[in-house]
Order: sequence, then structure tokens, then C-alpha cells
Amino acid sequence: MEKPYLAYIAYRYYNHGMAYVYGIGNPLIDCLSNVNDKELDALSLTKGTMLLVDQGKRAQILDLIRNRDTRYSCGGSCPNTMVTLRMLGIETTLAGGIGNDAEGQIYRKRLKESGVRDELVSFDCPTGTSIILLTEDRERTMNTFLGANRLFDSFFVDEETASNASLFYFTGYMWDTESQKRAVRKTLEIAKSRNITIAFDIADPFAVARYRSDFLSIIRDYASIVFANSEEARFLFDNYDAYECAKSMGKLTRIAIVKNGRNGSYISNDGKMLSIPLYGTTKPVDTTGAGDTYAAGFLFGYLSGCSVETSGKIASYLAGEIISQIGAQFDESRISEIRSNIKKNFSI
Repeated sequence: MEKPYLAYIAYRYYNHGMAYVYGIGNPLIDCLSNVNDKELDALSLTKGTMLLVDQGKRAQILDLIRNRDTRYSCGGSCPNTMVTLRMLGIETTLAGGIGNDAEGQIYRKRLKESGVRDELVSFDCPTGTSIILLTEDRERTMNTFLGANRLFDSFFVDEETASNASLFYFTGYMWDTESQKRAVRKTLEIAKSRNITIAFDIADPFAVARYRSDFLSIIRDYASIVFANSEEARFLFDNYDAYECAKSMGKLTRIAIVKNGRNGSYISNDGKMLSIPLYGTTKPVDTTGAGDTYAAGFLFGYLSGCSVETSGKIASYLAGEIISQIGAQFDESRISEIRSNIKKNFSI
């Protein structure tokens, strides 16, 4: 890593008042393929969730889709958000672990092409993989082999780069390994001590079930912006009502966002409740990355000086656009059109 150069760039953006986002995430090679409900049942997989798998389970799933049309791309929840933010014009840095293998080299190359600054660390371990299985109802079931992600620890966090960020972003997926938890906790303390905005995406209902107490503490003690979908919020507050969950979360943090599928989203902004409509298609092609893209849209609006309500509308618009295509990231031709539409419709 060219740390002195990266730190200089971050310092330059921070001191000239330009937005700069530092993210810690799981860089994953995404494998996207179609299956049916019976095949999910045969694999003992719960539709619509994220499961951490070992090498044996990974091999079993890959064997099922081996001769099918499968798309490969560089992904991961936080990386998707960082890439989309960068394509929208916000400077971003991604930290995390990858393997010292061909997949890791591909990941670095794709990240460089996207314009995201690279603070990835290479390990003698396979690059992480996310096998995303799409069913006919367009729901996605994610099977994640963390691989090298597990080895990223607090001592790999570049303190100077993190200290010069405008915003620190991470997801609940980081809580599945002790080493990554240490890295995030270190960065949370850096951000808090420097009054850097902290944005937290809860990311997965099963993660809430495992770490509910930790997540509530993070929301209360560190985060200024929190993203959850209705299922994650239900696990967090034991309430099926997305609106009431947003109100409850809004008592713990400044901006609490609960995404509610086809019903749009609810945002508590300093206790004031906002209802954001759904934009775009009501017949999704692929819901992979919808939450990651929503987060990117909201943070783009927020860091561009928009109101919380307008930021929510931009987020909803982007999420509607991403689910109308296959894959969790936009290509250059789509993003150009999207940026033009945001400028036209949201006065940015």
C-alpha cells in the first residue's frame, strides 16, 4: 500500500472541506447464479438471508451452479457502497483483507478502475467469496466465505487516513470475526475523538440476532446515521411495525433509517419522522446490493449538503435503479445517466 500518498490525498480533501469517506469492509468476489426453492431446501439454506459458510459448504454450492450461467464481479456490502459513492463523485477509501491470489489481484484492479482508494491488505489466504443465489421471486440468498477478510485487524487500520475522513462507514457484517471487530472499534474511537460522522448499516437480520446488544450500544454511543431494513429493525426492537422501529431507533441516534421494501422507507431525523416513497420499478430484477446502494445514495445527498429528506429520496431513487438490473453496482453508462437525473430532479 502506498500509505504516505493515500494519507496526503485524504489530508488534502479533509482540509479543503471536501467530503471523504473511509470504509472498512469485506472485499468479496461475487458469484451470482439462479436456483429454485427446492434447490435451496436441498442445501438447507434459508431464502433471503446471509450465511457464513466454510470451505466444504462453499464447494457444495459451487458444485450445484458449476455448469450454469454465473456472473462474477467484485463486491461485498461496504465495498459496493464505497464504489457507488465514488462513481457519484465522493472520494472514498476501502480497507479490508484480500488473498494473495488471482482473485485478490482482480479485486485490486477493479477497485483501482472504480477510483476507490485502496487500503487493502494481502494475506496468504483465499480471497473471500459471496455466492449469491437468485430465486424466481428475485430474492437473493447470500453464502459468504470470508477467507482473507478474517485476518484484517486493528493494527492494519491507517490511523492518519481514518483521522482525516469526513465520515466513517461500516456494516454489521464486521462483527462476525473478533479481528474485524477490533479494527472497527479502533476506528470508532478515532472517529469519535475527532467528531467524524459515523454511519452504520446493520446489514443482516441474523447478525442482529447474534449481536443485538453490541449493535444497540454502537447506535447509542457512536453512530449518527443508522441504516436497517424492516426485518433487521424487527429483530432489534422486537416490533413488526417499521415506522415504530424507526421511531425507537431515532431515540438512540440522530438519523435512523428503516427501509420497508415496496412501502419505501421511514427516517427519524432528530425525532421528526419522514416517510420516503419508493422510486423506480415495483418488479425487481435482482435485489442484490439494494441496501448498499440505498446507503450510498443517502450518504451522497447528505455529504453534498442536501436535507435529510432529499437525501432519503436520492437513496430511494438509486435503490430503485439498482434492482432493475442484474448486479450490485452500476456500469459507467448507467451512472452517467443517473448522475444527470439526480442533478435534474434533486437540484444537486
